[in-house]
Amino acid sequence: MNDAPPATGANGSAADPGGAARLVRRATYAAVVAAASMIAAKAAAWALTESVSVLSSLVDSLLDVAASTVNLLAVRHALTPPDREHRFGHGKAEPLAGLAQAAFITGSAVLLVLEAINRLSFPQPVSNSAIGIAVIGFSMAVTLALVAFQRAVVKRTGSVAVSADSLHYASDLILNGSVIASLVLAGWFGWQAVDPIFALAIGVYILWSALRIARMSLDLLMDRELPDVDRARIKTIAMAHPEVRNVHDLRTRSTGPQIFVQMHLELDGAMPLMRAHAIADAVEASIRDAFPSAEVIIHQDPEGVEDVRPNVAAH
Repeated sequence: MNDAPPATGANGSAADPGGAARLVRRATYAAVVAAASMIAAKAAAWALTESVSVLSSLVDSLLDVAASTVNLLAVRHALTPPDREHRFGHGKAEPLAGLAQAAFITGSAVLLVLEAINRLSFPQPVSNSAIGIAVIGFSMAVTLALVAFQRAVVKRTGSVAVSADSLHYASDLILNGSVIASLVLAGWFGWQAVDPIFALAIGVYILWSALRIARMSLDLLMDRELPDVDRARIKTIAMAHPEVRNVHDLRTRSTGPQIFVQMHLELDGAMPLMRAHAIADAVEASIRDAFPSAEVIIHQDPEGVEDVRPNVAAH
């Protein structure tokens, strides 16, 4: 279970905290504006078509605005610099926003499923399907542009809030494609049962997306270790220093845009303290080169002396 976004942010642009913060803010603003524009278009389309599939897409966009607004506020708080009461920063506001998004998405899915079941029991004809198709096509174009921008931001910043938002809007592409198929089959071929059936399937898919977002957010809130590939890379970097004999008690966690690394280096026991300190600084610098958003804490131990702590698994 490793669905968390890359916790590294390990690329050159992430080394510019100010630039990363601006990108994340722009991504949240773009999501709110895009969702608001789609609401207006879909509301008009639903009024003209009375399609439950179009309604499902409208409900999803309404929830999108609410979720993206929560996201915007959470990201603004998460980007607040560390202060006296929050020495590790405010990054966990991002996974909290992810949980809020999961709740919003779950609510929209439940409403959609209930409406689809009702429409299966009491079928209604779909009218003006061509207008509905045009509006949903417009929504897909807006969503595609938004998702492309969000994924570029996630690649450069590692933001879990923007990643959750991107996953949500990416699922909207499948949702809207299903709505178009439903409108074509119901409006042009008279297959009325297809409309609620598609809506029901979309509701199930939205629920699955909500579970993924919730799991990703909980991993960060519960201080889940970084992926094994990142942990192995950190250890390899530390062991690359010629005077490091071994590494133990490696601990990692992520708050979304920032990661935290703690480890013990085993060094020659006869080494002067100043030299041990210089080695730790060099290892820290190498790790930060690979993981620019990392805060690294290193403890130096004499070789062969491992600080074994109770109830803590050795790594």
